[in-house]
Amino acid sequence: MRAYVSIFRMRLLNGLQYRIAALAGVATQFFWGFILIMVYEAFYLNAGKAQPISMEQLVSYIWLQQAFLVFVILWYRDGEIFSLITGGNISYELCRPCTLYGFWYAKLIAQRLSGALLRCSPILLVAFILPQSYRMSFPPGPDAFILFVITLLLGLLVLVAISMFIYISVFITMSPAGSLLIFGVFGEFFAGKVIPVPLMPSWLKRIAYLLPFRLASDLPFRVYSGNISGNEALAGIVTQVAWLVVLVILGKIALDKVLKRVVVQGG
Repeated sequence: MRAYVSIFRMRLLNGLQYRIAALAGVATQFFWGFILIMVYEAFYLNAGKAQPISMEQLVSYIWLQQAFLVFVILWYRDGEIFSLITGGNISYELCRPCTLYGFWYAKLIAQRLSGALLRCSPILLVAFILPQSYRMSFPPGPDAFILFVITLLLGLLVLVAISMFIYISVFITMSPAGSLLIFGVFGEFFAGKVIPVPLMPSWLKRIAYLLPFRLASDLPFRVYSGNISGNEALAGIVTQVAWLVVLVILGKIALDKVLKRVVVQGG
C-alpha cells in the first residue's frame, strides 16, 4: 500500500506543475460552457413543454461538467503508459515490487486529480458571479453537497477503473488511438456529455442507466443541482460501489491474461 501512496503523491505533485496547460484548458472550457448554455437556452425557449431537468439545474450541470472535465472524460490519457506498452518497455514495469494494476490505477487517479485541482477553482469562482442566465447555483442544501462530493469521488474511481480497460486493450490492438476512439465515443455519449441523460429518450435513458459511464458525471452533477433526490443519490452510491468492485476485479483478471501473452523482444 505504501508504494501506491508514494506513486500517487509523486504523480499528483508532478501534475500540479503544469499550470500553463491548465490555464489554456480553463479558457477552452469557459468557451464550451457558454456555447452549450446558449444552445440549451434556445432549445428550452422553443420546447413548448416542461423538461425533466430545469434550465437552472442544467446550467449548474454544464459548469460542473466543465470544471471537473478531467474527472469525467475517457480520452484523458497517460501517454507514458501507452509508450511502455507499444514500445516494449513494459518489462521495466513488471519488475516493480507491486502489482501493475494497482500501480497504474494510483498513477491515473493522481493525474486526473491534479488536473482537476488546477482547473476547477477558477471555473467555479467565475461561474458563481456570471449574469443570471449563465450563473451556477448553489446546491439545495448541505446534505446535497455532501452527497455530491461522495458521488464525485466514487465516480472518479469508477471512471479510472473503466479507463484501465483502454490501456489493457492496447496490449491486444497495439493502437492507442483506436482504443481511445472506441471507448471515448461510446463512453461519453452514455455518460451524458453529448446529450444530458435526463434529456435522452426513455429507451436510450434505460440503456444509459444500465451502463457505468453515467456514474462518474451525470449522477454527481444531478445530485448537486437537486435533480436527483437524497434517496436516489444513496441508491446511486450503492450502484457506484458495486460497479467499482466488478470493474476492478474484471480489470485485474483481464490484465493478468494479457500479461501472460506479452512477448518482449530479447526476453
